[in-house]
Amino acid sequence: MSGDERDQGTTGGSDRGRGGRNDGFDDLLDAIEAGEGYYLRCPNDHGSLPPRRVCPHCGARDLDEHPLPESGTVATHTVVRVPTPQFADDAPYATAVVDFGTVRLTGVVDADPEAVETGMTVGATVGESRTSGERLVRFVPR
Repeated sequence: MSGDERDQGTTGGSDRGRGGRNDGFDDLLDAIEAGEGYYLRCPNDHGSLPPRRVCPHCGARDLDEHPLPESGTVATHTVVRVPTPQFADDAPYATAVVDFGTVRLTGVVDADPEAVETGMTVGATVGESRTSGERLVRFVPR
C-alpha cells in the first residue's frame, strides 16, 4: 500500500472551532484519550479513520474496528513558525504524519520542533491548542 492510499487523520475538522461537536472526529479523540484508539479496516486490508461507512480506497462497505497500535513512526514532518491565526500561540511547533500500520494520523508533536525526525517513534494522545483550547491529535515521543 502506498502512502497515498492510507487514510490520514487531521488535527481538526473544518467545523471545529465554532463550538460544535464533530461527532466522528470527536469520537475518535475520545477513544484515543481513553487509550482505546481505533481505525477501520476493510476486507482488502485498507485502513481508514472513522467516521466511514465505505472504504475510501476500494469502496467496500464491510468495515471492522481494530485497535490503533500503541506507537507509530513519523513518516514526514514540518516545523511551523508562521502559523495560521487558529494556531498563533502554538508556534513554533512540529506537525507530523505518522504511520500506524495501515493508517496514518496527522497531529502536533509534543517535543522540541527541531528534535523531531523522520523515523521517530511516537504514541498518539490528545491535547489542546494553546490558541483556541480545541482538542487535537498530539504525538508523544516513545
